[in-house]
Amino acid sequence: MKRNILVKLTLGVSLLTMIGYSCKDTFLEVLPTGSIAKSQLTSKNGLEGALIAAYGQMSGYGTRMVHPNNWVWGSIRGGDANKGTDPGDFSDINPIQRFEYLSTQGVINDNYRGLYEGVARANSVLALLPDAQSDITADDKKRIEAEAKFLRAHFYFSLKRNYNNTPYVDETVDVGSGIELVKNDADLYPKIEADFKFAYDNLAATQSQVGRANKWAAASYLAKVYMAQKKYADAKTLFDAIIANGVTTGGKKYALVESFPDLYKASNDNNSESIFAVQAAANTGSVNNANGELDLNWPYNTGPNGPGNCCGFFQPSFELGNSFRTKDGLPLLDGSYNTPANALKTDMGIQSSAAFTLDAGELDPRLDHTIGRRGIQFLDWIKHPGFDWIRNQANGGPYSPKKYSYYKSDVGKYQDNSSWTPGYTALNVTVMRFADILLMAAECEVEVGSLEKAREYVNMIRTRAAKTVVMNDGAPAANYKIKNYESPWTDKTVARAAVRFERKLELAMEGHRFFDLVRWGSDVTDINNYLKYESQFLPNTLGGSTYQAKHALLPLPQGQIDLVGADVLKQNPGY
Repeated sequence: MKRNILVKLTLGVSLLTMIGYSCKDTFLEVLPTGSIAKSQLTSKNGLEGALIAAYGQMSGYGTRMVHPNNWVWGSIRGGDANKGTDPGDFSDINPIQRFEYLSTQGVINDNYRGLYEGVARANSVLALLPDAQSDITADDKKRIEAEAKFLRAHFYFSLKRNYNNTPYVDETVDVGSGIELVKNDADLYPKIEADFKFAYDNLAATQSQVGRANKWAAASYLAKVYMAQKKYADAKTLFDAIIANGVTTGGKKYALVESFPDLYKASNDNNSESIFAVQAAANTGSVNNANGELDLNWPYNTGPNGPGNCCGFFQPSFELGNSFRTKDGLPLLDGSYNTPANALKTDMGIQSSAAFTLDAGELDPRLDHTIGRRGIQFLDWIKHPGFDWIRNQANGGPYSPKKYSYYKSDVGKYQDNSSWTPGYTALNVTVMRFADILLMAAECEVEVGSLEKAREYVNMIRTRAAKTVVMNDGAPAANYKIKNYESPWTDKTVARAAVRFERKLELAMEGHRFFDLVRWGSDVTDINNYLKYESQFLPNTLGGSTYQAKHALLPLPQGQIDLVGADVLKQNPGY
């Protein structure tokens, strides 16, 4: 069962400093209340518990901005969404959205500190392993080491993408033994690669619990790290193996699920497309086991007729909505989707009780599985009413997030009513899925010159997208029209644009967009174009905001620099 991975323990770097015993007077030594003896931690159960604690830190457990869904760091910064809500609500996100980062911002420090807590927990496991007791087999010891290194690499990769180089600390360095002297002057990528490579070489294809990382999750993450460095040949080798042979931890051959919306149903968690996901469970007695990172990101004021009932964050952008416009079934790769003739018709500023005519133009059906918009059925709830479900249209626009929303039929089973909001669910949040792999593989094929293979991969995605449309009263809710790329790809520039745009559509609102733009080197142009367009509709939110190359990285938290000194921790350029 996937839920077994969710046992919560609190372990940090303090585990590395263990209590010593004299040869004869151990009976005189009493452990402090609440502490755990080293002998308990080095047993099989102790090591498994320490490892589960490292898995647990992926969700942050109450520290926002750590979760790898990256709704702020990847989606809001990438133009998928606006922060939404009232201007003063969680206003610490506002400077992030406007690219006015401050090194003293709490959300930046939370992200940095939370990721290093994950590193510390993984290191704790690795530091305990040399003293593992006899009840743990050599195979289990190797597996635990590989899983811990997989998790450590995950946390360091997140740090690398947000801050570039940060201090690299492994299990050999502890408080009082030089940790405060480690500088951020070395490239993290070789260390990240080494950990993922170790996991790939030493993990089995299947595991006893489906929430754990397996061999193919490690291969997929390693290939993603290669992509970030433009190591296309290395990445292609892995993608070829993953596509041909990869299986989930539960043993399912990697494949696209038949129906696009089934990706976002708790009843379909750990499906054939799920490569690695943050596991979640509802109604366990603690919402800490549920998907809590999205508790703010629901349609607002839905009452009993919609999910969450709070809080109006994470509103899909106008620009994202327009991107789903098609012509003869294909996307508008020339950017003309934002022209007045093609822009999606919205109900901006129109009360829910007022008449509104739906957009009649051609649309990719993934639009209405990704974005909640007026007049379109919202899962199995009601048709989205528009204005009444939006907290502050002038600050966020007319749309609601739809991916990862729970169904009315999930209430009480895959959703938890025990906390301040019913927005805690059993729905896993996917870190990486097979469609992501196919589209990165398509990128590789373009860069190495295999354009037709790239087209094949993209068309696999589009074929699935065409199979499921949103229905209103038994009929398609909009003029859905999508088709495959039928003409051979012979122009590398055109093929590259098509692959990149497909990632925008397929992975929208999943935290990838900003990191993709930075990886492609198009962030300055694309984000400024987005800001210019979006600020026409949200002048109070985005008016006057601009993006510079330095904004590809967050500033290192000033509090962290103050702790160790500016001669140890160097601030990123421009801050």
